[in-house]
Amino acid sequence: MTSRDTTRFLDRARHVLSIEATAIENIAQRLDAPFSEACALMLACTGRIVVTGMGKSGHVARKIAATMSSTGSPALFLHPAEAAHGDLGMITPQDVVLALSYSGESDELLTILPSLKRIGVPLIAMTGNSKSTLAREAHVWLDSAVEQEACPLNLAPTASTTVALALGDALAVAMLEERDFSAEDFAHSHPGGSLGRRLLIRVSDVMRQGDDLPTVHLDTPLRDALMEISRKGLGMTAVMDQNNALAGIFTDGDLRRALDRGVDVHHTRVLEVMTPNPITIEAGKLAAEAVRIMEERRIGALLVTEGGKLAGALNMHDLLRARVV
Repeated sequence: MTSRDTTRFLDRARHVLSIEATAIENIAQRLDAPFSEACALMLACTGRIVVTGMGKSGHVARKIAATMSSTGSPALFLHPAEAAHGDLGMITPQDVVLALSYSGESDELLTILPSLKRIGVPLIAMTGNSKSTLAREAHVWLDSAVEQEACPLNLAPTASTTVALALGDALAVAMLEERDFSAEDFAHSHPGGSLGRRLLIRVSDVMRQGDDLPTVHLDTPLRDALMEISRKGLGMTAVMDQNNALAGIFTDGDLRRALDRGVDVHHTRVLEVMTPNPITIEAGKLAAEAVRIMEERRIGALLVTEGGKLAGALNMHDLLRARVV
């Protein structure tokens, strides 16, 4: 590819992006009361927001429904052609329908309009033509008109679908804020995503406990403490006092410092080389908080407490396995 080809492609791309950015800016300037009315209708909905559209508008409608569902406004996508062959049964009087058609004259949408009227469902139309059938029959009309498509033939839906998508995002986010939808709410609908893991997984979900928890007592010989660390594979062990309360921690780092001092592992008690008052985390805390503590303190493992008593332990490998990091 020549430098001339590269320049030509980049110029075309910038031209497309400029047209679409301008289209969104123009829509933002034209937003008015109907947008608020549409939000109010959907917020008052006790059923689901049914988003529908044909062709490219259908692809956008499907994405809008997905965005709304993941941000606290239960929604579903209904294919208008399938609706005319039985899927209209998905719609109940408790629902709200958001219909997308740039021309407002999509045959598939117009076919189901009488049925929507009989059901009595509120209809929000997102079209580029205020005089279209769909706009006239709707309870609320959302203006999505653009001056031109980014396509040089002014035919392929480009700027118009970008505007429809942006309007859908605007509706979803406006309702999200009105519902006081939180990051934790978002995580509950995204349990498989990284945000879901960070906001839903607790320390208690990933910590080692029971027989997997390394523990020794204050008077344990250092050699035996090393065996406990080796068996449990956490790179450390908790040190308990005579009342079985947490007294300290002995880590790989403590061992290196002890060896630097020439300590005899056969005749030294763990009490003499441990770190007292160790950093701990409560079992009910988010696992992401454990990550933060370990990164800030530059440590590789944490002891876990519950009600002031030792409950478990974890290291960075446990958090990596849980995909919290």
